[in-house]
Amino acid sequence: MPQDAQDLNAAIALTRFGMGARPGEIDAVATGPRDWLEAQVRPGGAPQPEGAFASSSARVEDFLGYRQTGQDRRQAGAPMQDGPMPDGPMPDTPMSDTPMSGEAQAAFDARRESRQALARETGQAFVSRAMHAATTPDGFAERWALFWANLFTASATKFQSAIFLESYEREAIRPHVFGRFETLALAAEQHPAMLLYLDQAQSVGPNSRAGQRRNAGLNENLAREILELHTVGSDGGYSQADVTEFARALTGWSIPQPRDGPGAGGGGFVFRPVVHEPGERTVLGRRYPDAGRAQGEAILKDLANRPETARRLSRKLAAHFVADDPDPALVARLEAAWTGSGGDLAAVARVLIAAPEAWSPQPAKVKTPYEFIVSAHRAFGGAPQRVEPLRQALTGMGQPMWGAPSPEGWPDTAGDWAGPDALVKRLDWARRVGALAQGSDPNVVAAGALGPRLGERSRTAIARAESRPEAITLFLMSPEFQRR
Repeated sequence: MPQDAQDLNAAIALTRFGMGARPGEIDAVATGPRDWLEAQVRPGGAPQPEGAFASSSARVEDFLGYRQTGQDRRQAGAPMQDGPMPDGPMPDTPMSDTPMSGEAQAAFDARRESRQALARETGQAFVSRAMHAATTPDGFAERWALFWANLFTASATKFQSAIFLESYEREAIRPHVFGRFETLALAAEQHPAMLLYLDQAQSVGPNSRAGQRRNAGLNENLAREILELHTVGSDGGYSQADVTEFARALTGWSIPQPRDGPGAGGGGFVFRPVVHEPGERTVLGRRYPDAGRAQGEAILKDLANRPETARRLSRKLAAHFVADDPDPALVARLEAAWTGSGGDLAAVARVLIAAPEAWSPQPAKVKTPYEFIVSAHRAFGGAPQRVEPLRQALTGMGQPMWGAPSPEGWPDTAGDWAGPDALVKRLDWARRVGALAQGSDPNVVAAGALGPRLGERSRTAIARAESRPEAITLFLMSPEFQRR
């Protein structure tokens, strides 16, 4: 293969399949772009960000401690102010003109300090994740992991789920992204982040022992989102009756409580027979005997292996990696790999890598704000270091840290990210980068980041810029860099 073609394929591998090229990477990958991608498809999953962060089990202890401060505040008469993970610190005083007793003030202060500590750790965990994305030599494995994390979205829009998001991605998502889909799905749905985000931990079977004793009811959120978003999809043939039946089967899935004693619940998951709705369940025409925890797991595994799931998620993969409206032939090949392998995501990844459609020279996907910022750091050979600049940049561009607006996750089409206001926000950030960046020749940076994907028009504009900051801004806002 001619050197120009090798360089082009290397640039595609790094920018479309991966998170962007760092200095010298295009030359390094050019000897075998497909081999470079396939080498990242490993049984152990996607590499982990560096850093010593709490396990899910430890986070449960933190969460229970935080909730205890809330009980202390109620008993002391201090106001409650729970909500989503804040972009900034909690206020130093309660949002109330009512004077508090010394006991109430102490309870308020303890609650605030606990919340702020958890928020700081969660923010730092996101920076570590971004640093990893900006420096990893395994850009495809990183993008692949982020795709599945977005499919199984849990969000910081609820504080109780926010504090689990780093451990959720590290323990439930990354280790399983090249394994069987049913294993990934089970790990995601049983993680405290998901159980709290979708209110499953408070779902009680009406006819369970607990349901008969107290006024508590069924919560269908998790069952509905598994069917609609995580597996077969809204056109997968299920009904409201299937949602309700599945929700009944999932009752009992919860997180540990203080009464469970030390060490209860591996990975932060417990099954509570006392709240499980008794009886046989029927979902999508298949019957499931009352087997406690195993009943919900059996339904989830069957959903994960249904042909509707393979078809829907194959299309989402093609739409993420190749084009907003992917070629049906590509989707069909991914689907065939999925069903033929029993949901082996490594087999699906290899078919994607081999797909001619994925190697089209024309970039079709618009980067999300996170991808834009990460790829910019990669282009300059750097990485995000501090929480606040990253938080401000992502919030300004409409993709706040850990903050997907709904269980659908972040959108994935050009129409969602390439509007006029969004581009103005990107331009503002690019100008700040241009004003601050030092020591790099913009022409060299652009060539190293895009290789043959850098068009002559953009190359000329960068070279003729009146200043170095302007040249960097033009590079970052070029159509070639904005797309992948």
